[in-house]
Amino acid sequence: MERTLIIVKPDAVQRGLVGEVLRRLEQRGLRFVGLKLMKVDREVAERHYAEHRGKPFYEDLLAFITSGPVVVGVVEGPRAIEITRKTMGKTDPAQAEPGTIRGDLALTIGQNVIHGSDSPEKASYEIGLFFREDELVSYERAIDRWIMG
Repeated sequence: MERTLIIVKPDAVQRGLVGEVLRRLEQRGLRFVGLKLMKVDREVAERHYAEHRGKPFYEDLLAFITSGPVVVGVVEGPRAIEITRKTMGKTDPAQAEPGTIRGDLALTIGQNVIHGSDSPEKASYEIGLFFREDELVSYERAIDRWIMG
């Protein structure tokens, strides 16, 4: 079963959208195996956004993700990364399809509500950055056989 990390960003937390974002992922059939409210410190932010170091928007990314509380979660399911990213919509909300999280709930690329890992390697790295293994809970739901086959 594939796992991926999501971050409900500070803009969404401040706007009271956490429940809506999580609901949409659960409605797709994904299962949360880890979830917590936290404040991202600069060190973790730098590690999370290391691939963007040196880019003009890097400092803005760090300032934004550390500006307030976030909700980090690990979702699990078949093709969890692909399903999560399709549910999120394109990074730029202006290009995101209606019906996606960003298409419905965000206006700007700088405050686009949610982050999701974009590959199995990134998911593994990012999950390890925000969660210890003992914080992840594997379980089965009664409906899983109807959703996951």
